[in-house]
Amino acid sequence: MKKLFAYILLLAASTPAFAQKDADAKAILSQVGQKYRSYNTVKSDFTINIQSAQEGVNQTQNGTLFTQAKANKYKFSIYNSAAKNALAQEITSDGKTQWTYMPQQKEVQVNHVSNSAEALNPAQIFTLYEKGYKYIYTGLQKQGGKTYQAIELTPTDAKQSIFKIKLLIDKVKKQIYSAQLFDKNGGRYTYTIKSLVPNAPAAADAFTFNTKAHPGVEVVDLR
Repeated sequence: MKKLFAYILLLAASTPAFAQKDADAKAILSQVGQKYRSYNTVKSDFTINIQSAQEGVNQTQNGTLFTQAKANKYKFSIYNSAAKNALAQEITSDGKTQWTYMPQQKEVQVNHVSNSAEALNPAQIFTLYEKGYKYIYTGLQKQGGKTYQAIELTPTDAKQSIFKIKLLIDKVKKQIYSAQLFDKNGGRYTYTIKSLVPNAPAAADAFTFNTKAHPGVEVVDLR
């Protein structure tokens, strides 16, 4: 599970400014970014498919991401499909503090949010392409009876374990439909958005972890 989260969070990695870009891809992504930035909050349901021939893994899990990108706040939840969608792990941040809650271990780890250029930030997941990537438009691609605009990203930092990301963009909605990550060990991780709710209402404590609501959970403060 920790490895799964590491790869999903890589979607939001920020690295130094990118180099040459494809003009068509830039135009498409600019429209996508402009639309996402117009929202105060975004709540999305998604599936994650993990394939690794090396590890003999091919599994799909469901999740929910709730973000307030302008404040760098987020709640990222993964559910265990084998246990009737019980919560498997949840990462929450109010922009300053990050809580990683592991229900099965009855533990929550508390860390400071890193403000470094290489920090992983799920709040920026829908505009991941804006820093640290070169990109190219590869044409239209049909999937599930619909046609999407396909864009391929490659990181400017060749040391990254993820060497390629393929985005499918809904041309009409100007939204990311899926992101497929390829790692150097042969793993493939496909993040598919099932639903997206812009400007979803956010409770005052939506981006914090309430220890009182989780009796018996051990708090491991790593700050």
